[in-house]
Order: sequence, then C-alpha cells, then structure tokens
Amino acid sequence: QVQLVESGGGLVQAGGSLRLSCTASGNIFSTDAMGWYRQGPGAQRELVARITTGPSTNYADSVKGWFTISRDNAKNTVYLQMNSLKPEDTAVYYCRVEQSRLGVRMDSWGQGTQVTVSA
Repeated sequence: QVQLVESGGGLVQAGGSLRLSCTASGNIFSTDAMGWYRQGPGAQRELVARITTGPSTNYADSVKGWFTISRDNAKNTVYLQMNSLKPEDTAVYYCRVEQSRLGVRMDSWGQGTQVTVSA
C-alpha cells in the first residue's frame, strides 16, 4: 500500500507562484508514473501534469509553459512548480501514483492540497 502526502498549497495572488510536493511511502519504483490532478469547484477532476520513466512528461494544455512537473526518485517525491498562477487555477490538487505489479494495475491518491489564487 502506497501512502502519499502532499504539501505546498495555499493562498496566492494572481501572477504568483507555488510549489507543490508529494512524497510517497511504501513500495515505490522509479518506473511508476506520478502525476498531479486538480478538481475545481463544481468541476470534475482533471489531469494537470504527469511524469513517467525517461523522464517523459505531459501537461494539460491550460498549464503548458507555466507549470513544471519533476521528481526526485531518491526521495520518492514529485513536485509541481506553478508559475503565473491565475484565479482559474484555484482547485484542490491531488497527487497520484500509477503502478503495475505482475500485470495488476493499482492507483494511489493523496488527500489533496488546496490552492487558492486571488484576483
């Protein structure tokens, strides 16, 4: 069982920056995909950024060029650097780990961290 602990959320003015961190404990491999998702008020949860082996990254179109995902495998930690934040980035941000063990896929989610961007 993988446990994820997120941190770094908070209140920031538009144009500001935040860095989110998510540290995983348990059976984590460097080949496991890690990602950040968000859920705004009244909206569905959506992918923000994802990082896999390589590293290979992909981003939601709305954050390309402003957000950067990275990971430190030695610390089992994934980061999301968020720059030029906009009010529409306000959401609860969740960390996710995708694993495959002997052909069985498993997903783990963090508890979420609130990001609020004021105009």
